[in-house]
Amino acid sequence: MQKPLNKLNEDKWELYNTNEDFSLANDLASQNPDKLKSMQELFMKEAEKYHVLPIDDRLLERTNAELMGRPTVMGNRNTITYGEGMKGMGVDIFIDLRNTAYTITAEVSVNANGNGVIVCQGGRFGGLSFYIKNGKPAFSYNYLGLESTQIISTETLKPGNYKLVYDFKYDGGGMGKGGVGTIFVNDKKVVEKRIEKTQPGIFSVDDLADIGVDDGTHVADYGSSSKFKGKIEYVTIDRKE
Repeated sequence: MQKPLNKLNEDKWELYNTNEDFSLANDLASQNPDKLKSMQELFMKEAEKYHVLPIDDRLLERTNAELMGRPTVMGNRNTITYGEGMKGMGVDIFIDLRNTAYTITAEVSVNANGNGVIVCQGGRFGGLSFYIKNGKPAFSYNYLGLESTQIISTETLKPGNYKLVYDFKYDGGGMGKGGVGTIFVNDKKVVEKRIEKTQPGIFSVDDLADIGVDDGTHVADYGSSSKFKGKIEYVTIDRKE
């Protein structure tokens, strides 16, 4: 993969006469070295002026603020607590759960129809969701809209107050690796399953993170509605090394 460019490199530049060659079929760089050099110098001057440098053609890496050293609202925070009704939280605002282990802890009050989303991020074409369906705590990981891993408890929750936890142990060893997801109800493990791979980059720029609902396209099949039917006291997410 090409490294960021901070200086002129003749091997990376092309030169065209667009007055005569609108389709850019005839590269004139080798025939007009002086013209190429003057245009390079002009480009670099303007690039420095408008903060274009370093020129960087990396794609996947640039979506990760931490990897690129880009400041975000989250900063170096590894834990955050959200409240019910918070939604539309975009990349670099919602805590980054890519390529890492993490735990989601929620205190909820479940009624007789205890269904709906506790917390989700992304949508139909990639995302994750911690929710209750048919009274059973569940977690879905949607990989690029191509395959979905469902982790669903066999136990149905009765109406009442619960502490629900989803814990993901990341394999490590690089980006986009898999891991093991486990759901706990009141500190009791109720189900565990392996997720073979995860998305190394962002899920979406418009299907965002929500608490208590899944706006936009849905990460998983929630039934008639994604809105949580009970009460969410809080949702705390902890990133782990």
